[in-house]
Amino acid sequence: MTGVAGFIGSTLAELLVADGWTVRGIDRFTAYYEEATKRANLDELSKSEQFTLVEADLLFTDLEPLLDGVDVVFHLAGQPGVRLSWADGFRTYNDLNVNVTQRLLEAARSVPLQRFVYASSSSVYGDASVVPTNEDQPTRPFSPYGVTKLAGELLCSAYGANFGVPTASVRYFTVYGPRQRPDMATHRLIEAAQSGTQFPLFGDGEQIRDFTFVDDIVRATVLAATTELAPATVVNAAGGASVRLIDLVHLVGELVGVEVNVDWRPAQAGDVRRTGGSIERASALLGWSPVVDLETGVARQVEWHRNRRRT
Repeated sequence: MTGVAGFIGSTLAELLVADGWTVRGIDRFTAYYEEATKRANLDELSKSEQFTLVEADLLFTDLEPLLDGVDVVFHLAGQPGVRLSWADGFRTYNDLNVNVTQRLLEAARSVPLQRFVYASSSSVYGDASVVPTNEDQPTRPFSPYGVTKLAGELLCSAYGANFGVPTASVRYFTVYGPRQRPDMATHRLIEAAQSGTQFPLFGDGEQIRDFTFVDDIVRATVLAATTELAPATVVNAAGGASVRLIDLVHLVGELVGVEVNVDWRPAQAGDVRRTGGSIERASALLGWSPVVDLETGVARQVEWHRNRRRT
């Protein structure tokens, strides 16, 4: 598994180990956010004999030895976030989201994999004209980040068609929950509410996001690896909790027990007005649907933040 120390990667790895898998986790510990936070995500995993951590830069490391004996590749590593992907930042996004994916797929050509699961993003749709958006709708990324995630999908398709690499791409919709990255809105919002500081809200607050709890996301990801699928299958993993950002602000305020102090700021380039994913294909192919509603999921994330503040 790549990106094992991240928010979703560490949660996925814990589920796999609990289910009896042996996990070889790879992470570069990039400086996108604090390394100590990522290492803390691995505290429980490091106690298991079924888990091995490999610290490596996938852009330069010899990958074939890392894939030796591997049945499934979960490729979650990459440079996240929309706003830093413009201007000079694009080079990093291209390297870590496109070039790394191509290198992994090239190495996977010589390995008899059961599945290569690529963690994609709802950002490939951009400002979709149809919501809920299904996988057959046009992909029109609204940011360089979205462009690089779509490029990764297309590489998966190309390597599947030409070399038989058994790829599947799962398009994640706004994942939240315990261990969420510190740059993400729900994390920053809860921290602001608990500390009494201002929460910077970009735009008018009317933007709609389809929030998906991390446990639901990792279930979909495992099913994409273990269910019989056609080559280069693409599937949405969306939580069905499409709400306005200002409504999320009010929900967090209610759960924390304070009124959140909002610092209104201009909309940012690359931020779409609305996301919402159809899960009909996920239901039909994977037997998957989300089970954690927004209020329950945010309450669990609030409790995680409270526990962090106590330690």
